[in-house]
Amino acid sequence: MKKIGIIGSGVVAKVLATGFLKHGYSVMLGTRDVSKLTDWLQKNPAGKVGSFSDAAAFGEIIVLAVKGSVAKDALKLCGETNLKNKTIIDTTNPIGDAPPENGVIKYFTDSNNSLLEILQNEVKDAHFVKAFNSVGSAFMVDPDFGGTKPSMFICGNNDHAKTEVKTILDKFGWETEDMGKAISARSVEQLCILWCLPGFLTNQWSHAFKLLKK
Repeated sequence: MKKIGIIGSGVVAKVLATGFLKHGYSVMLGTRDVSKLTDWLQKNPAGKVGSFSDAAAFGEIIVLAVKGSVAKDALKLCGETNLKNKTIIDTTNPIGDAPPENGVIKYFTDSNNSLLEILQNEVKDAHFVKAFNSVGSAFMVDPDFGGTKPSMFICGNNDHAKTEVKTILDKFGWETEDMGKAISARSVEQLCILWCLPGFLTNQWSHAFKLLKK
């Protein structure tokens, strides 16, 4: 099983890191402030913590789990050589700073672009795959919806990278729905807006998407 380098120290990064450890992966979390992960490391002594570049060098597969607004900067701190030819699972969404309007969050991209495409253009030698962006952190690993597997929508330009991500999603209890190339992130990233609506409107956050096929 490939080693996982996770870029970030927030809730999503820690949930996914714990999930990877649970499923037998070796994991290093990368952060600009190691003290943010002291509690996590005490609870997960099998995990490792280092800088962004440490985690990127460690990981054979990289997980980008930072705020969308700082994603480009985080990748620069990883070091381009540490990302070359690696699968990067992009969990980010281009959420802007403006507050939601009637429950609708604001993006800093428009409908003809996506954060995934921006990041892929920044690091052309890496293989970005959008995943984990359309569900809350509480359900990212081993989601329990009464025996029904929820759907995780992914997209990216490299088929091998998407196969690697599908293997992880299978272990984590998801049904993978491949939506095509990186351009499809223009739609996949919009799912976060839809997922957040019940939360902001009715305080309902315990849900996930399911694609029904006949």
